[in-house]
Amino acid sequence: MSASPMESADHDAAGAEPKQTRSGFSRRTFVGGAAAAAAGVSLVGAATLPAAAAPARRATESGFGSVSTAPRLPAGFTQTFKSRFVQANGIRQHVVVGGEGPPLLLVHGWPQNWYAWRLLMPELAEKYTVVVPDQRGIGLTEKPAAGYDTKTLANDLVALMKSLGHERFAVVGHDTGLIISYALASDHPERVARLAVAEVPGPPGVGHSPELFIEEKYNNKLWHIPFNRVNHEITEKLVRGREDLFFGYEFDIQGGAGQPEYAREYYVRLFSNPEALRAGFGFYRAWDAIVAQNKKRSETKLTMPVLAVGGAESWGPGVGAGFTPITTSLQTVVIPDAGHWIAEQAPQAMLETLGTFLAPYRAGR
Repeated sequence: MSASPMESADHDAAGAEPKQTRSGFSRRTFVGGAAAAAAGVSLVGAATLPAAAAPARRATESGFGSVSTAPRLPAGFTQTFKSRFVQANGIRQHVVVGGEGPPLLLVHGWPQNWYAWRLLMPELAEKYTVVVPDQRGIGLTEKPAAGYDTKTLANDLVALMKSLGHERFAVVGHDTGLIISYALASDHPERVARLAVAEVPGPPGVGHSPELFIEEKYNNKLWHIPFNRVNHEITEKLVRGREDLFFGYEFDIQGGAGQPEYAREYYVRLFSNPEALRAGFGFYRAWDAIVAQNKKRSETKLTMPVLAVGGAESWGPGVGAGFTPITTSLQTVVIPDAGHWIAEQAPQAMLETLGTFLAPYRAGR
């Protein structure tokens, strides 16, 4: 795909392809009535990361976070996918693009970036033009002080897709990306042909929220949400220098086999500078606004086909249960032997599930 006038050249044009091998839950946002029924929300494992404690340079300065610097990508990845920068909705967005066919937007969760989709991207690119951005505040995308409510985040993605020449597209969202993707589909239904969502039991503000004081097994998985919501520098001060412990626990607690250490280290390093850490909490600090927006959105059901995917060791059928009241055409799939980090823990099963769901879209229906 040729670059639009609003794009700059990608980071990896001159980079050598890294050594490439395969391997691989983003903290899930606990929201909805089905929450207590489905055990498990996402927090992941503690990897020791010297770079996290004292990063030499910020990711935005070093280029760390682009395709050319990502570790152990699938074979041939950098021949198909390139990093691009697009000025859209008032911010400079980093997006990884590749493939041919109808456009498919993949929206990552927290604490991850575009890299969360790496194991799915090559096969999807055989049938779709795959567009995988870093959200506002994450990775190499700009990190403004405001704009982390889902209305703005959805508008970011609509503006990005329009800049790339895509007026209508299919969307897949995971974790916080599920919540953003729901907002995109609800606020801009004319843009979204099909919507697949994974690993959150419904958007916050839709249905009944869990109590503050809950059983230990749930609290262990959900405590990060109220912690991240605290709009004060104390959260950043408590995490700074301990990113490997904080994000490591997030990856570990959410269920399913752990991610490889290199992936965990990569995600931790992305958040291991003050600017990235502050911006990473932005979504949670906009929680009240997001809940209010979703209550309004829930008054009108989604009419496009929706697929709800849960990991059997995580939210399971709770994802579909959370979307039942707000959809008119819903399918639910539970993937065995997978926890929250479903695209990395069960990439082939996820590809098969998406392939079946997206086939009518690819055929122009």
